[in-house]
Amino acid sequence: MDSLDPTNGHVVFDDADARADQMHQAIDQWLAELVDAVDKARASDQFQRWLDVQSRFHDYSHRNTLLIALQCPDATKVAGYRTWQREFNRHVTEGESAIWIWAPLISPQCPACGNSPSYHADSDCEYNETPSEEWDEGVVGFKPVPVFDVSQTEGEPLPELETAASGAAGDLFPAVVDAAADLGVTVEIIAATAWPHGDAAGVCRHDDEVPHIEVRHDDPAAMVGTCVHEYAHALLHDAADAADQTARELEAEAVAYIVGRHFGLEMDGSARYLAAWSDDDPDRLLTRCERIRETGQTVIDAVAEHGDCPASI
Repeated sequence: MDSLDPTNGHVVFDDADARADQMHQAIDQWLAELVDAVDKARASDQFQRWLDVQSRFHDYSHRNTLLIALQCPDATKVAGYRTWQREFNRHVTEGESAIWIWAPLISPQCPACGNSPSYHADSDCEYNETPSEEWDEGVVGFKPVPVFDVSQTEGEPLPELETAASGAAGDLFPAVVDAAADLGVTVEIIAATAWPHGDAAGVCRHDDEVPHIEVRHDDPAAMVGTCVHEYAHALLHDAADAADQTARELEAEAVAYIVGRHFGLEMDGSARYLAAWSDDDPDRLLTRCERIRETGQTVIDAVAEHGDCPASI
C-alpha cells in the first residue's frame, strides 16, 4: 500500500491513481492502532501511577480557579501545606507566599433556615421538629485557606505522563510553521521561560478573524506535534463549536497523530494524551474519521509545500 522513504522517514504513496484511497486506508489503519494504544496506555503501570496522583488534587470551583490564576498565573497543581507533606511527600519551600482560596464550612444545617446549630440558636428561626444532631450536613459558609502550587514545593517528584512527539524533526518543524499561512492561521513560538499558559504546550485563540496559535519552545518534534494539534483546533473548532471539549481534543490529537505518523515521527505520546483526556470509548475517534482524514490531509499537503516532505496526494 505504501512505503517508508529511507531518506527522510515519512510515508510515501507511489501510485498516483490510487493515492487517495491508499491514504484513507493508511489513516484508518493508524486510527485503529491509536485506539488500541489508548487502551494499552490506560492499563499501563505508568498511567495508573499518574492517575492515582491526579485523583488526589481537588477540582476547584470557578471562583477558586480565578483566585488561583490571579495570585499565581502559572499554577498547575495546587494543594494545602499539610496535604503536600502527607499525600505527596513534598514540603513548601521556605519563603513562598500562600495562594488564598475559599474553603467551605461544613456543619449540620437547620432544615428551615439553613444555619449551623450555633447560629440557629441565636436566630429567629423557630424550627424544633428534630434535634440538631439529626440535621443533614451542608455548606453554611466559607473561610479563606492557604494553598501552594507544586512549583512552590520540593521533594519527591510527581509522576509525569510524557505525551510529546519525538523523532528527527529539525527540517520538518520550519515547514510546519511556514504552512500556517496556507492554513489561514498565525503561529508564535514562545520561550519556555516566558510561557504564560501553565502545563499546556500550545493554545489556539479565535479572538480575531485569523486564529492565532502559540507554541511553547521545546524539542522540534514536540513542537511539530503541538503545532499540528493546534492547527486541527483552528481548522475544526471555533467558539461556537457544539462538540464538547473532550471531543475536540480527541479530534485534534488524532490529526496530530496522523500527520506525525506520515512524516515519520514517534507519536506514542498521543495515546497517553487521549487516555488522560477521557475515560470514554476511544472508538469515538473512528466515528469522526472523515473529519480527521480531511483535516490531516489538509495539513500534510500544506506542510509538503514548504519543505522536502512530499504529500500523499
